Amino acid sequence: MGRGQSGDDSITKPGCSILWFRHGLRLHDNPALQEAIKDCEKLYPVFIFDGQVAGTSTSGYNRTRFLLECLEDLDRQFKDAGGRLYVLYGKPVDVFREIHQEWGVTKICFEQDPEPIWQNRDALVRDFCKSAGIECVEKIGHTLWNPKDIISENGGMPPLTYEKFNAITSLIGPPPRPTERHSFISVKLPVEPDHDERHSIPSLEKLGKEPELPEQLMRINQWKGGESEARKLFKIRMRDEEEAFKKGFMMPNQFKPNMAAPPTSMAAHLRFGCISVREMYWAIHDTFEKVRKEDSPTQLTGQLVWREFFYTMSVGNKDYDKMAPNPICLDIPWYENKEHLKLWEQGQTGFPFIDACQRQMLQEGWVHHVGRHATSCFLTRGDLWISWEEGLKVYLKYMLDADWSVCAGNWMWVSSSAFEKVLQCPSCLDPVKYGMRMDSKGEFVRRYVPELRDMPLRYLFSPWLSPLNIQKKANCIIGTDYPKPMVNHKEVAAKNADMMLKVKQAHENKVTSICAPSNSDEVRKFMWLPTSQEKGLPSCTADDFCKAVENL
Repeated sequence: MGRGQSGDDSITKPGCSILWFRHGLRLHDNPALQEAIKDCEKLYPVFIFDGQVAGTSTSGYNRTRFLLECLEDLDRQFKDAGGRLYVLYGKPVDVFREIHQEWGVTKICFEQDPEPIWQNRDALVRDFCKSAGIECVEKIGHTLWNPKDIISENGGMPPLTYEKFNAITSLIGPPPRPTERHSFISVKLPVEPDHDERHSIPSLEKLGKEPELPEQLMRINQWKGGESEARKLFKIRMRDEEEAFKKGFMMPNQFKPNMAAPPTSMAAHLRFGCISVREMYWAIHDTFEKVRKEDSPTQLTGQLVWREFFYTMSVGNKDYDKMAPNPICLDIPWYENKEHLKLWEQGQTGFPFIDACQRQMLQEGWVHHVGRHATSCFLTRGDLWISWEEGLKVYLKYMLDADWSVCAGNWMWVSSSAFEKVLQCPSCLDPVKYGMRMDSKGEFVRRYVPELRDMPLRYLFSPWLSPLNIQKKANCIIGTDYPKPMVNHKEVAAKNADMMLKVKQAHENKVTSICAPSNSDEVRKFMWLPTSQEKGLPSCTADDFCKAVENL
């Protein structure tokens, strides 16, 4: 097995590279992979289970299954190229110290994990590399821009509004364009004889993961991890985007979501890095320009930029997932009610739309963002007045796409704890009216709350109002076959709104670093509510927005 040739026909330098996977579980547009191949004779791709990597410390059955499917797909791709993926166990710095001599490691390459929870791990590896004379290369790939560059351009602190964030990134310039999958022709991919015994991908059982409920083995929507699956879904998603652009639509949220349709979200694949965020960003903009024959607007990829915003806001804030010690989060006196929390988590609130969303999350690991907004508002300021920290823990266990910074950022925003200019709108969603708007035919609720499958549409979203003879005919007695509402929404919503106003009064004279979307229309589009343009309004104030929410 001779050495390969580099691009300038020079002989490849002897050396052994480690490509250390954490997120970024793909071969296309992988800057760390490109660096690992450069000037090296041998390449070992590795994934290290340390109890924390890729969120494994909090992951439930579905999230762990998705991760293992990602690793299995990587292993298949390396096997096709003549190599294998090496799975190892322990603290990364200890693992690298052990294999340094065994494999003759000269370079370790990895993709940047910008969140503060990973910084100590990576710092230890960098220090070890320096002491051992190993080249250590960290590349940007999980985000569009380097969050550190954004913070530096903003004078050493994160931009405190989404509008300011966009202004800073416009100064930096557009993100780099993606690269194609790199060939392995220039390197050896060694495979040890005992690879399957020592370095194969573990089973769910070995990792101590068992299904939390039987439906996880009988999923309606079969989310499957891995770059190969991600690329198939990506083609479908881009075809849908192209059709939307041809019809004159610009933003995905201009379509009313079909809650019962097969989902096409790329969120889980972006979270594990099975698809490159740069590839998705540029594909959307390029497709728009190809179809519309005009320059693409920056808001076209607004959801991806919001992801960047939350990542950047978390940099340097190790308490970003907490309330009291978090400098950007309001300290709100939430209730502690374990019984209510459990009923919400398990989809047993007695509000069918809320329960359908929660059960889809438990069974499949995903739910549309309008469903997430409804259930998180219900848990926090809307109905139960329970801390967003508790909701975050549930999402980090079940949601396939839940990552530390983006998920915590969204929870703070929806609960009015941060990312809002000190409670511009204390109103909350009505779980009945909002459910009727989002699932007007009742298909979604009937699918995930089968107890109500035969309930007439008139009573489907508020079955406790149905006469007893209707309940008997539908084979669902409320309070026996399906729970009664756990709270009186009208009463608790009014009480909670009053408490939120008190929180506002306590903070309105203080200087805070709480931030907000650039305008209320952004929030309307996110929640699929009428925008000011659709209503014919000259502008959309916070009061306008509150009134629209109250009507739902």
